[in-house]
Amino acid sequence: MTLPNRVKISIVSPVYHASGCLRELYQRLVQVLEGLGEDFEIVLVNDGSPDDSWDIILELAASDSRVKGVNLSRNFGQHCAITAGLDHAAGEWIVVMDCDLQDQPEEISQLYAKALEGYEIVFARRTNRQDTFLKKACSRIFHRLYHFLSDIKIDPHVSNFSIASRNVVNAMLDLRERNRAYSVFLQWLGFQTTYVDVKHGKRFSGKSSYGFTKSMRVAVEAITSQSNKPLRLSIYIGFLMSVVSFVYATYRIVRYYTHGVDVDGWTSLMVAVVFIGGLILANLGVVGLYLGKVFDESKHRPLYVTQQLVNLQAASDATD
Repeated sequence: MTLPNRVKISIVSPVYHASGCLRELYQRLVQVLEGLGEDFEIVLVNDGSPDDSWDIILELAASDSRVKGVNLSRNFGQHCAITAGLDHAAGEWIVVMDCDLQDQPEEISQLYAKALEGYEIVFARRTNRQDTFLKKACSRIFHRLYHFLSDIKIDPHVSNFSIASRNVVNAMLDLRERNRAYSVFLQWLGFQTTYVDVKHGKRFSGKSSYGFTKSMRVAVEAITSQSNKPLRLSIYIGFLMSVVSFVYATYRIVRYYTHGVDVDGWTSLMVAVVFIGGLILANLGVVGLYLGKVFDESKHRPLYVTQQLVNLQAASDATD
């Protein structure tokens, strides 16, 4: 993909329910980026937001050609929206950040300065995360489970807020699987990476669209897209149950010959049947989950569909 008018820094931000913070985001970004003295662009991707976010993006783009707009035909999810922004970003360095101003634009300066020291990827590490107790607890649980099930250790204080070189982003854009997690992909690529401690701001307006159910779904997709360890664990559990059953059967035979017939009733039998049946159904669910992902990938549908572009040219493979 050849992108014209290469600039030094591209800001990519997915937009959803963000009408209350887009103007503030733009003003603070411009102030910071102009202070760096580099050519820049701001790529805002409207991920099917039900409010008037796209109208505000059009307004900003009309007043400043450095603001680029990508309007997706519907909501495809945060990470597909990030991919849409990356497909159209022309910068030598690309910053990915949320639009709610919890990722503070003022921290971009130190991310960029650290990158210029020779690092390909610089992650912002949040030192004072401004989220609810439940959200922080779920995040810690997810990262521990992810480390256990994928053998990839991820800092729980790190999210999508980062800067990456053009080489890194080009490599990442070769990864076109449907189940996407931007920060995980960056770490999987293996380029030289470092971290910068930043302050995590409070949400400027509105509330997060990531409730408990959605967060759990994203966590399951992230884990199963990066590792097949859950399948191996289901095999181990099956063998373990077989061993336990064999030991218990041996115990019952020995007891029969040493103490005579001992009928314990239906309770233990029903518990065993329900327990083993639940394990079988759970293991089938894990297998079905992976088969479903294979089915989704086999359809080769685009990651997103673009409805409208502003101050941008269509990328030839943007929806591959």
